[in-house]
Amino acid sequence: MVAAIIALSALALVASFGLAMVARAFAVPVDPKVEEIEGALPGANCGGCGLPGCSELARRIAEGRADVDACPVGGESVARSISRIMGVAFAGGGARKTALVFCAGDDETARRRFYYNGVKDCASAALLFGGDKLCGYGCLGLGTCAGVCPFGAIEMSALGLPVIDPSKCTACNKCVLACPKKIIKLVPVSRRVHILCSSHDKGAKVRKACSVGCIACTKCVKEAPEGAIAMQDNLAVASGVPEIPDSVAAVCPMNTIRVVDLGISAPADAAGAAAEGAAS
Repeated sequence: MVAAIIALSALALVASFGLAMVARAFAVPVDPKVEEIEGALPGANCGGCGLPGCSELARRIAEGRADVDACPVGGESVARSISRIMGVAFAGGGARKTALVFCAGDDETARRRFYYNGVKDCASAALLFGGDKLCGYGCLGLGTCAGVCPFGAIEMSALGLPVIDPSKCTACNKCVLACPKKIIKLVPVSRRVHILCSSHDKGAKVRKACSVGCIACTKCVKEAPEGAIAMQDNLAVASGVPEIPDSVAAVCPMNTIRVVDLGISAPADAAGAAAEGAAS
């Protein structure tokens, strides 16, 4: 028995030594900057940067294959920390952005073609004739966007529209990619006036489907500064330059154009911006 124990111990010792030698021979050197950068990142692993996680982003930044401000969650403060690690200058990030739902058609204002009683998922519902909404462009209200948000920033209102919490949204882009109707977009937090509709149907059809949809009456185009709003395939679309003044919202007969507080007063280096739900 003693001999067997000694033999097994010796075998284990030899195997351990062998594994250590193999590990040393095949070890991949790690750039110290990668570990420093990863430590500076939020560690959310949300994929908002378009990569699998913070480790991969840290590696690419260290290799010069990603910008120091590539993390949308960390914001300007994280970008400045990474720039110090990399020994490069950072002049400041661009305009902070936040998610916004470009649809105001909730359960009271948007009509339905049929009653959907399937899987509670917008992508699944969209496979059935484009969804139950009479408007083929409208929010289906099943909360897929809320489900994919890694920060708990999105909740569904009682009337079936996403409400995005200004203090939690980090503009990670996950809800934008998850929405089958493509009605969630990232917009600068400084922008106050928004056209909350995505329908390209003609006015008569829009009126039948939704009481707050754009009917392409062009009143907003005439009221806004030249170039601020353009009509694109029966839909009023903001160009972003020049900005739309608050007064334009008052001339919209359908209440499609609204002044939305996106948290412009929040600190510039906060970890993300936020958007209020489209139908507040």
